[in-house]
Amino acid sequence: MALTVVDASILIALLDSDDGLHAAATAALLAHAGDELTIPASAYSEVLVRPARAGRLEEAKAVVGALLMEVVPLSPPIAEAAAMMRARHQSLRLPDALVIATGISLKAGSILTGDIRWRGLAPSVDVVG
Repeated sequence: MALTVVDASILIALLDSDDGLHAAATAALLAHAGDELTIPASAYSEVLVRPARAGRLEEAKAVVGALLMEVVPLSPPIAEAAAMMRARHQSLRLPDALVIATGISLKAGSILTGDIRWRGLAPSVDVVG
């Protein structure tokens, strides 16, 4: 079983059928259904903002739970790896660096994102869409 780290953009698209990445995100998650799916705590928080505003927080949490997704806490090694990535790639936002650093630190086979700007930042980055 491979380990896959999922970026917030994938779950945000999954939860919103009007999102331009909805179909691609759904297909990507189905393709990785046999993997051990994880999401950094920082990205999990990002996913929950819009549902919380819309009064749909429990529904969003249930979707993540149904995916059997583990929420990975921020650790000092992940924070340090994210800081190094951010230092090397000044246009990279810290939340994005945290997701990529989590994938690298956990030796994930794939880091799923809908953000084309991540292309080439790590060999395991898989841009969906």
